[in-house]
Amino acid sequence: MKLNKKSKKPIQCATKKIEEALIQVALRVAKRGEGALFVVGKVEYKPLINQSVPPFRAVENLKLLESLALMDGAVIIDCNGFVEAYGVMIKSKKTLKDFGTRHSAAFSAAIGDNLVVIVSEEDKKVKILKKGKMVMQIDALQRNVEQSVPAAVKVLETVGAGTVGAIGTSLLIPGLGLALLPGIIVFGSVYHLARIFSKKEKKE
Repeated sequence: MKLNKKSKKPIQCATKKIEEALIQVALRVAKRGEGALFVVGKVEYKPLINQSVPPFRAVENLKLLESLALMDGAVIIDCNGFVEAYGVMIKSKKTLKDFGTRHSAAFSAAIGDNLVVIVSEEDKKVKILKKGKMVMQIDALQRNVEQSVPAAVKVLETVGAGTVGAIGTSLLIPGLGLALLPGIIVFGSVYHLARIFSKKEKKE
């Protein structure tokens, strides 16, 4: 984790710009009926293919990012926003019953300050993980869901990983989450979320 020299506060790897870009790319991949896995931060991995594409800023070439995401394996983005590797196998430390290797890899990669975005080709949903827990799910088939992405990113920044529930496949069930925006569900402490939205309503 990097530190801000002036404030000495931790600097998060995933900025709002990166989060929004990844979600938009993930939604396009989901609509195509494909799967993908993005990890922002540090994680153990093994390249499955030759890394012929040199590092580039993820937010500056979304078409290339999408193309690399369609390959087997995960896309790794470093804390400076550069695509470090693609088509890699993440060392899985967790096994999820009834879910495939991509979900296992995603939960294994969601450690420390890493941000993980996983696209499921089966249900065309984008799931966002932090600190080993799923914090948000976005339905790519929801009409005009792309318009809600900026607001979703704001919520993602507001809802800290400390407010989400325990790890488990039950968190993958939408009914246990709170629907905030069309096609978007947030998982977490009902009390904390209630406070967030009561404050927003008062301001509005």
